[in-house]
Amino acid sequence: MTRVLVLGGTGWLSSRIAASWVARGARVTCLARGGRPAPAGAALVVADRSHPDAYRDVAGEDWDEVVDVSSDPRAVAASVAALGDRVAHGTYVSSLSVYADHDQVGADETAALAEPLRPGEEYDYAKAKSAAELALTALAPRTAIVRPGLIVGPGDPTDRFGYWPARFAAAGEGPVLVPDAAGLSAQVIDVDDLADFIVAAGARAFDGVVNAIGPSSPLGEMLDLVRTVAGHTGDVRAADADWLARHGVLHWAGPRSLPLWLPADVPGFATRDGSAYRAAGGRIRPLVETVERTLADERERGIARARAAGLERSDELALLEAMSAGH
Repeated sequence: MTRVLVLGGTGWLSSRIAASWVARGARVTCLARGGRPAPAGAALVVADRSHPDAYRDVAGEDWDEVVDVSSDPRAVAASVAALGDRVAHGTYVSSLSVYADHDQVGADETAALAEPLRPGEEYDYAKAKSAAELALTALAPRTAIVRPGLIVGPGDPTDRFGYWPARFAAAGEGPVLVPDAAGLSAQVIDVDDLADFIVAAGARAFDGVVNAIGPSSPLGEMLDLVRTVAGHTGDVRAADADWLARHGVLHWAGPRSLPLWLPADVPGFATRDGSAYRAAGGRIRPLVETVERTLADERERGIARARAAGLERSDELALLEAMSAGH
């Protein structure tokens, strides 16, 4: 029986990875801090990866596959040191944020990475992922490094994509505020496509690096598709970047933001080359299917619920009123 260790395994993506391995008939162990259950059929080892003996209960076994999603390079390095000799293959889930810059449109996996985070240096996500990838070189050539972009789909705790189908659906015949999308792009990957690839790649001991991301689309076209699926029939009011900035609306994610909206000075951020992922067998389902799945999930969780990203509806309506008044 295939023995799989998921370092994590109880979060949004990692639980799907663990469940997919269970479905393949593997014996799956999840090592996590606790507080959330492991997927059905998987064992849970409760451990704090910052603790020196975090891997005590799993270091004595041989593992066919180890999956790590951590953004803490110290934890990644510690797991390699504790488990490396007993790991047949490892998969690390990095990020497209690992690259040094986002200026080049269509850049592939050969683009320069951010400088690795050094001990004692202030935390930086890109540098942390770079340092974590560097730690994995000790396992080479028994490793796959998967660099996803914006992960979307049912269950997303960040609301960076689900905000839009929920907002268009909730607005109905009412107006919706969107960013002026001229010249801007968006790029996503469905969480289940990503999880399926990570598991399939691990099963065949894939050795390589891939940008796991779907095709780049004009942001306006993506929002139009979401609006159509959601059945919105009201006005769509576009505000330019300067106006939104003056009114305290943020890019990309977080409270009082317009998700998916990126600054114009990072033209490569949502235009990465994902051809190596597809060549390695990665699936990209039609975007409309992902939108439909996301909308169904949003309806189940509550389209008017409080969110981790986006505008509160009352705030959005106040902004639209200010726009109409020329403020």
